[in-house]
Amino acid sequence: MSDDPPIRFRGSIAPRPPEENPNHPIAGGLIQPDAAPRTPRRALLWTLLSIITVFTVSLGTLGFAIVTNKPDASHAEEELDPSVPPPPPFPADSPAAAAGAGPCTVVTVLSSFENAEMVERLAKGYNDMPRDIDGQCVTVVASKDKSGNAALRAANGFTESAPELRPTVWVPDSTSWLSMANASGATAVPAKGVGIAESAIVLAMPAPLAFAIGWYTDPPTWEKVFEAADHPDIWSALGHPEWGEFKLGKTSPLVATSGEAALLASFGASGSGFGTTTVSDLADPEIIERVTTNELATSHYMATPEHFLWHARQAEESGGSSADFLSAVIVDEKSVWDYNRGMTSNDGVTRTKGHAPRDELVAIYPEEGVYVADNPAVVLTGEWVDAQEAAAAEDFIRFAGTAEGQKIVTDSGYRDLHGRLAPAVQDIGILPRRIPQPINLPAQEIIAGLQYAFPEVRKRASVLFLIDVSGSMAEAIPSGQSKLDAAKSAIIAALDHFTPGDSVGLAAFSSAGGAEIAPGLVTPVADIGTNRDALLSGVQGLTPLTFTPLYAAVDQFTAQHAGQHDPNRINAVVLLSDGANETAEPTIDQAGLLAKLSELHHSSPVLVFTLAYGANADVNTLRAISSTTGAHFYDATDPTKVTAILGDLVTSF
Repeated sequence: MSDDPPIRFRGSIAPRPPEENPNHPIAGGLIQPDAAPRTPRRALLWTLLSIITVFTVSLGTLGFAIVTNKPDASHAEEELDPSVPPPPPFPADSPAAAAGAGPCTVVTVLSSFENAEMVERLAKGYNDMPRDIDGQCVTVVASKDKSGNAALRAANGFTESAPELRPTVWVPDSTSWLSMANASGATAVPAKGVGIAESAIVLAMPAPLAFAIGWYTDPPTWEKVFEAADHPDIWSALGHPEWGEFKLGKTSPLVATSGEAALLASFGASGSGFGTTTVSDLADPEIIERVTTNELATSHYMATPEHFLWHARQAEESGGSSADFLSAVIVDEKSVWDYNRGMTSNDGVTRTKGHAPRDELVAIYPEEGVYVADNPAVVLTGEWVDAQEAAAAEDFIRFAGTAEGQKIVTDSGYRDLHGRLAPAVQDIGILPRRIPQPINLPAQEIIAGLQYAFPEVRKRASVLFLIDVSGSMAEAIPSGQSKLDAAKSAIIAALDHFTPGDSVGLAAFSSAGGAEIAPGLVTPVADIGTNRDALLSGVQGLTPLTFTPLYAAVDQFTAQHAGQHDPNRINAVVLLSDGANETAEPTIDQAGLLAKLSELHHSSPVLVFTLAYGANADVNTLRAISSTTGAHFYDATDPTKVTAILGDLVTSF
């Protein structure tokens, strides 16, 4: 018998078996042979039928109670078999009898956003005990950055920071980022680190959806995941048209480990098999075409898993369902635990503890296996790290592997180095005792090739930049530039993210007091392979005017962009504004705007990403606009950060 936790879904209505439910696709025949796929590249009927035939219960409402789950027999038997010895205990910590003399050696530890909380707790645990390294005390200081950004900084030797502010230890959430840094020319990053924690990267789904499709009790292959996501009517066929299309969330593989794992899974399903992707697979035209088709199911990309999960909670909190925003998202196990205990983050940086969600997430472990983030720690070898700092850094990494350090790891939602979870994490996260079919992320040349392949296979974007050019954009910021000049520089840098095949345009809004928006459309949305020069010229030609017709501009240009909606693209508006709605004549009000955006979201959805620029930006309105459209809000109220923040935003495409 498995020790896996029981499912505790809220509600009390048990699903009826298919023979008693006329709306079930098996009994009611709702999946027809002529069901149209999202694209003509793949026939999906037989796959969908094979998914459905393994499903023995269906769902009449979102509320239901199931008290057992499929046993994880292989792992349960492994631990219960008395002939298998338990893993050895972790060594105890060995702090000094008294702290060494000051000034203390400072060890700066750079983590990813995903594992930052764990690293911060490890730093505190280490600092709470006396340390003496060669006669000096030690203070560990935690810092964080997105994995992809950190890899690029490492490749450049962290030269953007003064030597005393550069990290001594780097703890990305996966060895793949050490590989990426080295492939990019890093000279201060060891090729291998010391793993301090584990977390599988899984397919997470709201519980009602996972049970409706049958994947919790009978995990699919990765190929079936991508094929089901490619079918626009799968939830209707399963009796749940209210869930819309299958919305698959992924982070960008350029910045997040879960994004790397998602793209590797797609290449594996399309090529030589999951976990066996080769360099030649990454350049094979037929495999590239299949992966490109798989990517069409992506709603949009984001920088961290928390971004997606925050939106799922927002959809639920607004009276809807998490299914309004996502059907499934590829994330780490720790994020599933966070979500189910009510922990959210709207920016990937700050985190808020609230009540548990109505619909918990369940982790799906596809049949072939899942990649595992190993959270390696390395002592950097740059000239800014002296021998004393290196010795102290090694001692901190030693501490992470002790019984005390590994308890911090498991209390933080991760698996320890024996693959075990804390009981509360296992229960709340609804996670198995052991990772079924764990697979290490591949070698350096595969990771480098994956990064190179992503721009070719990713879902293409159709994006309109909508820029506030009201009079306040002429104001100076601490850098000495005007707000508008700094915004221009940020937009020009952001355009480098797009490649031929992406459609990009530019509009700007202000007015001289009348109802007409000026200058309006500056550069029509078109393939950036042909209109890049026009975009650059349009950006450079922007000048500040007077009023801020924010509501009217968003209404007009979002509706126009929706009129060109392409289901095979990420359709988005990027709104940058530094003030509140201000007009000389009445226009649409905020309530009317949000109502129209909501209607568009359910017909021809356009994501309106909003960026609050400067201290006087109307943050609440911009948040409401982005949330209503299922997009994300970005905070550049410190205008000197606009280039970095806009660069973060465009990773969604």
